[in-house]
Amino acid sequence: MKRLVIATLLGLSLAAGAVASGGGKGEFEKKGFLTTKWCAENDLFADCRLETYHCGEEGCFKEWVPGEPTKTEMVLFVHDEGKIYYIDPEGVHVSELLEKAANRNEVTIIGELASDGKTIKAHDFKAPPPPKKSFFKGCL
Repeated sequence: MKRLVIATLLGLSLAAGAVASGGGKGEFEKKGFLTTKWCAENDLFADCRLETYHCGEEGCFKEWVPGEPTKTEMVLFVHDEGKIYYIDPEGVHVSELLEKAANRNEVTIIGELASDGKTIKAHDFKAPPPPKKSFFKGCL
């Protein structure tokens, strides 16, 4: 009888903890490579040019006029699924994403999946630590 009461209390406390931590709110997490839509569509990941974060595609800076609004479409490419999720930054600043997570792998976006199933309304993110500095020893 004691074991049954303890098991029931333990189960209830775990269920309450899951609801309190956001398990009932539809929290959604995906991990992948954070880049722009144009780079993901053209399979340019590590070689993605930074101008695509500003005006949307490679070489667009030639026609871009200062003062025009930016056309940044950030996406998360999930390797396991081979799928692109569009990022709608609701709770995070775009400048933070660009500084800490742009063109990086293993970025986790935390938020809600929109009804279209392709857009993540980002409330938070986790970026991996920057690569360690290394010293090249030898002739160039």
